[in-house]
Amino acid sequence: MNDVDKPEPVITQPWETLARAGTPETIADWKSAIDRLLTHQCCAFHRNVEISSRYAAIYRALPAALKWAAMAAVASHHVRLALFPFRIDADRTGYVDIPHSLRRHKALFIDDINTIRQTNNAIFEDIFWVHVAYLTCEDGIGQLRSLLRTDDHYAAILAGFEAIDQGRRALDRGPASEQDRRAAEDLVWQGNVQLLNHEQRALVQPNFDGLSCTFARLISAGAVTSFDVRGLHHEVTYFTSFYVDSFTRVSSRGGGPRRWPRITRFDDRWRWLETSVVPRFRALDADTPLIEATLRRIVNDARDHASMPCVLPRVAPSDRERRMARVAAISRRLARPRHK
Repeated sequence: MNDVDKPEPVITQPWETLARAGTPETIADWKSAIDRLLTHQCCAFHRNVEISSRYAAIYRALPAALKWAAMAAVASHHVRLALFPFRIDADRTGYVDIPHSLRRHKALFIDDINTIRQTNNAIFEDIFWVHVAYLTCEDGIGQLRSLLRTDDHYAAILAGFEAIDQGRRALDRGPASEQDRRAAEDLVWQGNVQLLNHEQRALVQPNFDGLSCTFARLISAGAVTSFDVRGLHHEVTYFTSFYVDSFTRVSSRGGGPRRWPRITRFDDRWRWLETSVVPRFRALDADTPLIEATLRRIVNDARDHASMPCVLPRVAPSDRERRMARVAAISRRLARPRHK
């Protein structure tokens, strides 16, 4: 059967889709509902752009509060570059036979690249639904408390959203002074950084621990962030390199480094994210036209890919299926009324 795998339209607001089906009642139900918004797992590239565009849609719905979603949109958008070796096994429809690629292309760090793909999917599955629940339910934070307060895995997520919600409500009331407004914004960012810490500690690190040493060195050297801004002035302003930042920090403290920094090591990576990446993104977020242009490119990329849906490969029928089809055809002929 030639089955065209068509998810909900990429640009559709996910909360609108969920509203038609009713509000999920458990974490498992939420995850299942969200997973139906995406293409089949084997469509690596379509799934990636859909994930990126979903993050962008969530941020655009509540930009004053949901900062992590915008950072995740940019990060997921960058993951598509790492997935490039899978294109070797993509057919003309865009379908990628991932198990086949994993068997064939060991020299291309294909297992490591697949780990990056799986990590991107795992982050979306673990955290995106929480944003949708917060955004769609009448009492968003109350809904999260009900779902997450007894789940140790989500303790940091709930604490992050408590801070986000407190800061958001203060901003909605209209702070009495500039100092109050800055304090409310700081609280929102504090909560979003907690979400980022959970992502890195609970989801990224276990997967990064399994990467090969050579690949770990390669992605450490290539770990840079510019948030896809355009123009030399903006690129310089928002550019940060993991290696450059790590060695600059060591030099400013004096003495030589005790060990070579590696982005797959949590402490090294988190130091870079917290002290360099997040401050630059916060500055980008304050420039509304620039952050909107960045996210618009991500959404447009998703829209372009949505016009070329993955087609799952034709599956040849088994001998048993062929025999059953012949028997059914004969039965239909015998059942036809005979005309005299």
